[in-house]
Amino acid sequence: MKVENIGIEKIVPYENNPRLNNNSIEKVAKSIEEFGWQQPIVVDQNMIIIVGHTRYEAAKKLGLEEVPVIVADNLNDKQAKAYRLADNKVADYSVWDNKKLLEELDELDDIFTGFDESEIFRDVLDEKDNSVIEENEKGVYYTGKFQVNDFEKFERIKAFIDDTLNE
Repeated sequence: MKVENIGIEKIVPYENNPRLNNNSIEKVAKSIEEFGWQQPIVVDQNMIIIVGHTRYEAAKKLGLEEVPVIVADNLNDKQAKAYRLADNKVADYSVWDNKKLLEELDELDDIFTGFDESEIFRDVLDEKDNSVIEENEKGVYYTGKFQVNDFEKFERIKAFIDDTLNE
């Protein structure tokens, strides 16, 4: 596997890409600015994107002329299509351990992570077994205990919960 820097104008987005990435482009661009390129774009032998459409769009937004690329010339057309889908789908089977997530985010202060405060509590977990709490006809009922050393952070969490409950 060889990573090459290729002119962005030579790369072609896959015209039938079923993943709608427009809402992610800004965050991926910010990630590239913050951390640099840590994950190349994967293309087929015709320079058509297999994996990395959002990174490609973020690079264009940043005005980059070259991007790191891996040419996956070992995949046939069907394998490239399957990999394109699998790469996007497999993350859907994961959930966040919010307790660990909050601990990690708490240590990072203002470093970009891609998380908005409202997203932190989107997937409420049952901390006994880390399974997503099922919603029923009565809605979801859960209690939470927050312990933070930063009163301002506590107030932001409280305001988020209050705003969400009043929607």
